Order: sequence, then structure tokens, then C-alpha cells
Amino acid sequence: MEVEGNPIRVQCIMQDGKMVVPPQYVQPPEIRAQHNSKKISLSNNCDAPTPPVIDLSNADILSEQLELACREWGAFHIINHGVPIRLLDDMRTAGRSFFEDCSMDQKLSFSCDANSPASEGYGSRMLVASNDTVLDWRDYFDHHSLPLLRRNPSRWPNFSPNYREVVAEYSDQMKLLAQRLLGLISESLKLPSSCIEEIVGEFYQNITISYYPPCPQPELTLGLQAHSDMGAITFLIQDDVGGLEILKDGEWIFVNPLSDAIFVILADQTEKDQYISLMMFCCFQIITNGKYRSAQHRAITNATNSRISVATFHDPAKTRKIRPLFKPPKYHEVMYEDYVSSWYTKGPEGKRNIDSLLLN
Repeated sequence: MEVEGNPIRVQCIMQDGKMVVPPQYVQPPEIRAQHNSKKISLSNNCDAPTPPVIDLSNADILSEQLELACREWGAFHIINHGVPIRLLDDMRTAGRSFFEDCSMDQKLSFSCDANSPASEGYGSRMLVASNDTVLDWRDYFDHHSLPLLRRNPSRWPNFSPNYREVVAEYSDQMKLLAQRLLGLISESLKLPSSCIEEIVGEFYQNITISYYPPCPQPELTLGLQAHSDMGAITFLIQDDVGGLEILKDGEWIFVNPLSDAIFVILADQTEKDQYISLMMFCCFQIITNGKYRSAQHRAITNATNSRISVATFHDPAKTRKIRPLFKPPKYHEVMYEDYVSSWYTKGPEGKRNIDSLLLN
């Protein structure tokens, strides 16, 4: 949610040359990244724990690998995913061009609604409940892309060549990939391939481009605070700077970008370079009755390089009822609209929203 009046953008803070982070961006000491972040080097430390890499073209062992990765990690890379690499590059280029090549006046002409918690457009305070909330070190542009009745490209930037066409094509490709992954996850649970998609129903898709400027004091900030998300399935592409961390066995692990791969993160309803991240959100933890573990995630900052990521969220319709598929159920059935309302009220902090649905 934006603040009425003159909006403050993180990018402007950096361009003004400030060497001290404004107090509203300073995280409490206990959650700052330097306390428990564990950066993993795939090339230099072969013994370091890393998320599995799953080849979607390897049909013989695909279901077994998905089941193990979802149960043990809640996060994994996917390769040979079928999305054109050219399109991934175009999407990253379009996003970076908006933030770095357009003037601030041009960007502000597409500002999101200050009175709506999740409105379409350019902003920096998504889901901020009050002026006392610690802010993330990022700016973003959120696009409403599916169903097609929600898609209005005139609300998207047009300063970069083919920006609107790239976002529309990207939206369509992400929907196809989401449907495919839902089917594969269903099969890994020994369910019919259409099972999870039938529960989720028609996708409500948002595409959020996040821009993380360099931070003069990265040890004090987070690009995106630790959280478990709502929704059905989400894809994230980012550049080669990297900044995604997942929580594994009580430690934050830095996920090294793998060129042209897809990173999958399971979240609350199953139990987010040239790189895609896929996040399985809150619906899945409820649907699988906790069989698949969730992975909390966050984004860290750095002092030297700006970073781009593109998250594509696929949510159920608000009238869908989300329920466990296995017995005895561990979670209450919930109307998705009610869950969304709780998420906006409490914010995305940790796992507090999904925990409220646990049966005694």
C-alpha cells in the first residue's frame, strides 16, 4: 500500500547519494541477514547442502524426484522447463529498462493506488499496514495479467520497446507452466494429474517486477522480509546478481543462480541472472495436508549491484474453498477470500497465517 502525497522510492534514496539507511528501512537486529545467512558456493564447496536439481525431461524418475524434493527440502531447481530463454531475457530487460531508463516522472505516472493494498502499478510499500512498519529495500511494478478480463495493457508502461507485448507473452507462458507443474505435483502425490488444478480453479495471475537498488548498509536491511506467501503457484525469474535465500533446518541458505533454471519453493498451502524461481504457496500446504514441507524465503541486499526479479503469482479465485485432500485433515477448510483478508491484515510475517488454520 502506498502513502498518499509525495511517494518515496528506494531508488531515489540511492540516487540522492545517502550513505546511511533511513530508519524506516532498518530491520530489527534479530532478523538481519548477517546473523544467520549461509552463502553457498556450488563451485567451491561440493559438500555444502544445495537444493536438488530436477530435469523435467527425465520422465522415468521425475515423480520420485519431485516427491523427495518436496518432502525433504520444499525447494528445488527445475531445468528443461520449456519456457523460451529469449522470453526470459526479454522480460528481465524490459523490467530493468523501466526502472533504469525511464525518468521518475514517467514511472510515477504509473503509480499504484495509495488506498489499495494490492493495486496495479509502480510502488515501494506493498502490503504495508502502517507507517511504523519496517520497509523492504525494493521498488516494484505489479501487473494484473489473468484472467484476460483483468488484463489491461494500457495500465502498463510503454516507454520501452515492446514492453506490453513481452509482458503479455510472458503471462501466457507462465500460465502453461503453472498448469504443467500442478499436474506433476499431483502425480507425485499419487493423485490424478488434474486434482490440484481442479481445486485451485481459474488462475488469477499477477506479475510483479521487483527492483532492488544497491544499499549503503546491506547488513541493516532486507530486500524482502522472511515470509510464507498465499496463492497457488508462483514463478520467479531474476538476474545473475542473486539474493534469494531459503530457510533450511534453521539456517538461511543463499540460493546460487543457475543459468536458465527454475527454482521451486513450496509454501503454506502445500505442506519465489538467467534463472527462474517457482514458489508453491499457501494452498499447497493445506491441499497436501502437510505432506510436503514449506520453505520460508526472503531477499537480501548488497552494496554494489542493483538486482531485478520477476515474480508471477497464480492464485485461486477468491470464492474457491481450499481443503486437505488427505485424512485425517490437519487444517481447516478455508475460503480463499478469507485467507487473503487475513494475510493482508496480519501481513506476510513468517508462517502465522497458515498456523491459524491448524486443527487442534
